[in-house]
Amino acid sequence: MSKAVLDSMTQLMDKSIQSLKGELAKVRTGRASTALVDPVHVDYYGSSVPLSQVANVTTPDARTIQIAPWEAGMVGAIEKAILAANIGFTPQNDGKVIRVPLPALTEERRKDMVKLVKKMGEETKVAIRNHRRDANDEGKKLEKAKTLSEDDLKKLMDQIQKKTDEKVAEVDKVIAGKEKEILTV
Repeated sequence: MSKAVLDSMTQLMDKSIQSLKGELAKVRTGRASTALVDPVHVDYYGSSVPLSQVANVTTPDARTIQIAPWEAGMVGAIEKAILAANIGFTPQNDGKVIRVPLPALTEERRKDMVKLVKKMGEETKVAIRNHRRDANDEGKKLEKAKTLSEDDLKKLMDQIQKKTDEKVAEVDKVIAGKEKEILTV
């Protein structure tokens, strides 16, 4: 019974960390990343579809995102969609492909990005601690229902705390890696 509580909590914590990694992929560093254009949706024959479904999105170098539409007629629609998405980039269209040059980040902007990343990390740690609290409450309910002895509850709570410390350390590691990436010029 206590293993189920621990497994459930671990899964929730892992989901929180995966969510953090997904959000961090969208944070702009000095390097180009295809994740930066993920929020862009293109009008494709009357329906709104993600950019990746109508074009090949690549990063030929560290400062450029290149978008090669699968249909030549989509170039204008993709360019409009990038501008409409308001993600802070100005696309350049040569008729066949669209290039999105990324301006270099200023030192001040880099520091702002680091603050944002740290805030995201703190929010994830709060979520992890909330999962710990819920698991502890679940353990206490099991003890009250006489499904778990007092000693087993103590062991469970120790395991929950160890797992929580482990996941918080993992978040710190992810955040530190992203900070280094942002501050690298």
